[in-house]
Amino acid sequence: MKKIRSLIILILILTPVLIAQDAKEIIEKSDELIKSKSSYAEFSMEVIKTDWSRSFGMKSWALEPDYAIIYVTEPARDKGTVTLKRKKEVWNWIPSAQKVIKIPPSMMLQSWMGSDFTNDDLVKESSVVNDYTHTVLKEEMFDGYECYVIESIPKENAGVVWGKLLTWISKEYYFAIKTEFYDEDEFLVKKYIGSEIKKMDGRTFPTHWEMIPEDKPGEKTTFTYLKIQFNYPVKDSFFAEKNMKRVR
Repeated sequence: MKKIRSLIILILILTPVLIAQDAKEIIEKSDELIKSKSSYAEFSMEVIKTDWSRSFGMKSWALEPDYAIIYVTEPARDKGTVTLKRKKEVWNWIPSAQKVIKIPPSMMLQSWMGSDFTNDDLVKESSVVNDYTHTVLKEEMFDGYECYVIESIPKENAGVVWGKLLTWISKEYYFAIKTEFYDEDEFLVKKYIGSEIKKMDGRTFPTHWEMIPEDKPGEKTTFTYLKIQFNYPVKDSFFAEKNMKRVR
């Protein structure tokens, strides 16, 4: 009886650790699904406001985790606009003004291209995997997929914006299909919801996304992958300020 009691106590002690470990592994698998050492993508973005909307076509090149270039292909008036990310810094090339503008730290939380994404979203200084403590809260269906619902709380002194994240991750494919972003007071700020599940370059994940701000009813930014190639051959020298005017 003493051995059984001791075993039960040991299980009770270790269970929270095991659950936390499993939650982190799930987050890691989800994170790795949409990342690779390098990539090339073509996508569309639509910014929807209460009184106007705009659509963009774009291309991107990335070398994880430090480098990325986004090139606007349409509409005509914005064609050639380029955003360059190098580690924690962001530049914009505006062809109509013939200027390269470095984004100062004070503007990192400003809207990118008028969308519900910020300049800081592009930089992604924080690591969801390592800067948060993860817990599986429950399992539930979302949009036809059985999901883990994982709560992520920032670690002490982690340089992150959010007070809490809730993420729905498919049990079968490990893609994230929904994320809720909460501030430090645990008020819901925005939702990021995926749909149109497809296989691209050998990986299955949502190809259409909607970023929905909670305090602006009727507004959102949509993002749709048209093509993606993982492990794309590109060197870090490609992500140079001088190349912003040459990208096509």
